[in-house]
Amino acid sequence: QVQLVESGGGLVQAGGSLRLSCAASGLTVRSYTMAWFRQGPGKEREFVAVITWGGGSTYYADSVKGRFTIAKDYAKGTVYLQMNSLKPEDTAVYYCAAQSLYYASQNPDQYDYWGQGTQVTVSS
Repeated sequence: QVQLVESGGGLVQAGGSLRLSCAASGLTVRSYTMAWFRQGPGKEREFVAVITWGGGSTYYADSVKGRFTIAKDYAKGTVYLQMNSLKPEDTAVYYCAAQSLYYASQNPDQYDYWGQGTQVTVSS
């Protein structure tokens, strides 16, 4: 049974940093493309960052490029999202997701497994 469990969310002032973690069980993170999505109040779920299976190529939404970094720790079976220079518009519930079919998909409909989400609130 696959489980993805996010942690690390919280309240932070604009300009601050947070690191989100996604602990995976029931799958090998090396063999899955792992991504972070977010859903703000009244908004649709949107792509944030993805790290692919195998070589671990990374891709980011334009809105977070240069501020966020996604990484995998194979030994711990965990995916991280380091978020720096946070802005109020980054406020959202952040979700970790996994799939093994589409190399670097940014489409949430192509992800098979999801965590429960962790709230990130950035105050101005």
